[in-house]
Amino acid sequence: MQSEEKEKNAVSAPVGDVINEFIQKHRQPIFAAIGLILLSLIAFIVVLSVMDMVRGKAISAVEEFTSRYETLHPSITEEYAEVDVEELISELETFAGRNSGKISGIATGYAAGKAWALIANIHGERKNWPAAEAAWALAAKTAKKTYLAPLALFNAGAAAEEQGKTSEAIEYYTSSLASTAEFPGAPRAQFAVGRLQESLGDTAAAIEAYRAVISRWSYDQVWTSLAHSRIIALEGE
Repeated sequence: MQSEEKEKNAVSAPVGDVINEFIQKHRQPIFAAIGLILLSLIAFIVVLSVMDMVRGKAISAVEEFTSRYETLHPSITEEYAEVDVEELISELETFAGRNSGKISGIATGYAAGKAWALIANIHGERKNWPAAEAAWALAAKTAKKTYLAPLALFNAGAAAEEQGKTSEAIEYYTSSLASTAEFPGAPRAQFAVGRLQESLGDTAAAIEAYRAVISRWSYDQVWTSLAHSRIIALEGE
């Protein structure tokens, strides 16, 4: 009878009392777990704050570099500006190396990519196409998750073309089309692939590339029209 009475009392005990008893028995591990959760939350907030600060500084720095580039731009090829231009390139390379995006995320990766893009523009202005190609490739690599990546790959292709590196240029243009970022120059890049395949004498590959322009970017009247013209010309030969 007594055991039955105890069971009845246990069943009828208020839920709050049961919870309180459980907390009292296990208060140390519970408080320790809560403490760890709070510490983790604080650490997470601190990390986010530091990352935001680093990103902000990186973006501000690249904006300053851009302003310096724009000031120097009219005289980039002039001998009297050579020292200033070389100094800017050196600072940009150092900055890009420090902001690769491995630690601080997409924002600093974009800043580093933008720095390489500025370097590439300078080399392009000077007609130093090998250096421009290399810098554009680095811009695409460091800013691969941003809109800058496909644009940089396209420009690397143009720099490769200037050197007569047709196969490499095709690869760059094709890579720019594979980017997940939005790329307004995609129809032009696809047409360039067809144009270069045509220059290599690969008519079938050229026609295939031109047809891709028409099927994928039918809304673009300029490049689809040019693609139609080239297909007609090649099939008529």
